[in-house]
Amino acid sequence: MVKRASNLPVKPEELSKWILIGKVKLKAQIAAIKAITKIEDGFAAKEAALADTQDLAEELLYTEARLGEILETHPSHIGKMGGGSIKTLPESIDYKQSHYAKELSKNKDVIAQVVANAREKGEIPVRQHVLKAIQKAKPKPETPELPKGKFNVIYADPPWKYGDELIEGYGAVKHHYPSMTIEELCYLSVSRVTHVNSVLFLWVTSPLLAECWDVIKAWGFEYKTSFIWDKIQHNYGHYNSVRHELLLVCTKGSFLPQNNKLHDSVVSIERSSKHSEKPEYFRQLIEKMYPEGKRIELFARGKTKKGWTAWGNECIMRE
Repeated sequence: MVKRASNLPVKPEELSKWILIGKVKLKAQIAAIKAITKIEDGFAAKEAALADTQDLAEELLYTEARLGEILETHPSHIGKMGGGSIKTLPESIDYKQSHYAKELSKNKDVIAQVVANAREKGEIPVRQHVLKAIQKAKPKPETPELPKGKFNVIYADPPWKYGDELIEGYGAVKHHYPSMTIEELCYLSVSRVTHVNSVLFLWVTSPLLAECWDVIKAWGFEYKTSFIWDKIQHNYGHYNSVRHELLLVCTKGSFLPQNNKLHDSVVSIERSSKHSEKPEYFRQLIEKMYPEGKRIELFARGKTKKGWTAWGNECIMRE
């Protein structure tokens, strides 16, 4: 029998508060179950507490799904971010919570499956279990062959795979596109399609800074310098609140910029609401630095830009 919360609030802000209170209660009940297991004669009490906790966890999942349904149609005003227009979220609800809620709302069948499996195994169904099941069910697109020819300007935004496996609040990359390990990225034959004298502009986040050097070396490049994108808005991190990303500049052979203008290494542009989307400013910056280069964008998303060859699972050819 599916147990769901009744008489739920209608407003998304109130729903968000309900979910927050429910999560606090869920943590307390989980702690109580752990305490009961230490008592030898506490089997019956543990079974009762487990059933109540499973009911609460299930209610939370369906309530988040309900929040996602409301957010899909919520009349929000238009705001400016990163040079474009986006819908702003209701007060007290951030982008990450909105994304998770919408994912749950579109996959209620997966919620039901995860809940049933958890009950059968005597476990507690939580959001990260559902998100992991959603990701596992998604078809894995094949990696296309790299294009033929030689390029001397390479712009890459790899789908880096992070070490944390969908811990609550982290690992969001897996909910947006298939990620790749360092080994898989190193294995790509990028050196085969790059000119003996070429430049690589490589996006990387701080957590992967130590590991990305293997990829740079495997692709035949050497690190030279970097640009810092200040996103203005903060993002969740393990050790600090991260608001920047790095665009590394690496070279193969000798390939200096084709003009003498020096650009500021720190660029402050508010990030958009789309996961991993980079400001168009940086593509234009590369074009200014190398106006005559034969350019390729690796792991491209969206429509192919004029003057560029695009490669990736999500690129759309220009009409």
